[in-house]
Amino acid sequence: MASFHFELVSPDKLLFNGEAEDVLVPGTEGDFVVLRDHAPVMTSLRPGIVDIGEAQGKHTRLFVRGGFADVSAAGLILLAETAIPVDELSAERLGGEIKDAEEDLADATEDQKRLAQEKLDRLKELKDALKI
Repeated sequence: MASFHFELVSPDKLLFNGEAEDVLVPGTEGDFVVLRDHAPVMTSLRPGIVDIGEAQGKHTRLFVRGGFADVSAAGLILLAETAIPVDELSAERLGGEIKDAEEDLADATEDQKRLAQEKLDRLKELKDALKI
C-alpha cells in the first residue's frame, strides 16, 4: 500500500513523525480514514482513538482529545490538545479526563452545554470500549 507523511503533535511533544499507510481520525463529524492522495480537508477532532497503520501491518493507537486535522497534498497533520498512547492510558488517567469533562459541563453556559455533554459522553464511551 502507498504511504504518505503523517505527523501527530501535542503541546507536550511530537508523538509521530513518519510514513503511514492509513490513519483513522476521530473527526467531530465522524471518523474517517486518510490514505495517500486523500482530498484536502481540515476538521476539528473529538475525543477518540487515532489508529496509525504503518508498514508490515504494524498499528499504533493513541487517544486524542481536542485539536485539528489537516489533510493536504503534503500529507496529514494532527494537532491534538491531548494525545496519549493507548498502552499508557490507565483507568486512573481516563478517570481524570472524565472528571475534568464533568467539571467543564458543570461550568458550561447554556450555549456550551451540548458540546460539553458530547465530550463527556464520548470519554465514557471510550472508557467502556477500552474496558478500563
